[in-house]
Amino acid sequence: MRNISIIAGRELAGYFRTPSGYLIVAATLLVQGLLFNTRAMGSGAKLSSQVLQDFLRDSSGTTTVAAVLLAMRLFAEERQSGTLTLLFTSPVRESQVVIGKFLSAFVVLAILILMSLYLPALIFVNGKVSVGHIAGGYLGLLLLGGAALSLGLLGSALARSQLVAGVLSAVFIFVLFLSWALSRVVDPPLGSVIEYFSLYERHFFPFMRGLVQLSDIVFYLSVMYLALLASTRVVQSERWQ
Repeated sequence: MRNISIIAGRELAGYFRTPSGYLIVAATLLVQGLLFNTRAMGSGAKLSSQVLQDFLRDSSGTTTVAAVLLAMRLFAEERQSGTLTLLFTSPVRESQVVIGKFLSAFVVLAILILMSLYLPALIFVNGKVSVGHIAGGYLGLLLLGGAALSLGLLGSALARSQLVAGVLSAVFIFVLFLSWALSRVVDPPLGSVIEYFSLYERHFFPFMRGLVQLSDIVFYLSVMYLALLASTRVVQSERWQ
């Protein structure tokens, strides 16, 4: 745990020592605010619950993009700067490196997600919505963001540059995004199997409606575990080449 906390602290400081972390947070909050006013609130009379659902749907996209931007530097930047070799020669296990880097980015992403809470709070000015609905939606955003972040970390572990890491991360997420559309044109039972891997419609939309289901939580945690495990294997193979 001590090695993980040291690595996480080092990476977390890196986000706040450079403008990149602040720019990602500021840009994401700006886009979320614009989408909230133009799409969630600004498209005619709606029920308060529908406004919240529209906000959460838009926020799922901005959260995913922010997760990729936060994750793509984690390994790729160190390769470009040549500091990854120093990290590999230190007395830490590969799993500790991966978990430490993931936790640092997840802390920044969680801060970003929680900073947007003022937007659904504005619904109470002229409407009424369940606090449980907001809590369920934000739990979904944290889980979705963590899954996207772990896939972004895998892309960064595989890539030699941040640009390639971003492209790989987007491909991983896009494949899971397309699984819903693919399941619509594939006959059962294969269609049901493919549908299960849908990152958004199958597993995030219940959170968007305020429904917290154990199966959806397990899915996102499984994506995180498998992506972090794959990242660890990639780092191990590179370390011992």
